[in-house]
Amino acid sequence: MLIAIAAALGLLLLSYLLGSFPTGYLVGRWIGKFDIREHGSGSTGATNVLRTLGKVPALLVFAVDVAKGVASVLLMRTLWPDFESALPLLSVDWMAALGALGAILGHSRPVWLGFRGGKSVATGLGVLFAMQWPVAVAALASFGIVIGISRIVSLSSIVAAGVMAIALFWIGAAVPYLIFGLVGAGFVTLRHRSNIERLMAGTEPKIGQSAASS
Repeated sequence: MLIAIAAALGLLLLSYLLGSFPTGYLVGRWIGKFDIREHGSGSTGATNVLRTLGKVPALLVFAVDVAKGVASVLLMRTLWPDFESALPLLSVDWMAALGALGAILGHSRPVWLGFRGGKSVATGLGVLFAMQWPVAVAALASFGIVIGISRIVSLSSIVAAGVMAIALFWIGAAVPYLIFGLVGAGFVTLRHRSNIERLMAGTEPKIGQSAASS
């Protein structure tokens, strides 16, 4: 049992470290020769990269951040079955959900950057694709619809997070995934609290405008 506990803690730490890989920061240093946290919104996410460095760097950051989320869940599903029998209450689904949350936390609060990262939208999409891809498609579609109408990334991200949580309940997902949906949606929304204030004040920028955003 002690080995299984150590394995669980190690895998969760690895998920956090995967999530904390500072893609946006590294791309900023590589292409822009600056700390992206000192520009735009201060986020290391793809939206701030888009505003400060352009489309290609933003697509690269988005792709890697999604991949981080996918990898964190696949890591659990691949390695944890070898230990599950020693801790039957901690199923593969539970470990996948916890690993997903670890990756999201890592992206938002990366240890390498003084716990100042992004808002976990792309990484959250990645873990969702690995856990329940139809829900990920629904969340991505809602993001596309809202951004097509509003041109506001933060609003689209918040709506997509809410759709994710609702869709997981709608399809009757396993309890660990339902809890992930609630916690994940709440966390992403909390990370956008300054954006919400600007949305309520009518000052949140749209795509193409400069200012702090997601």
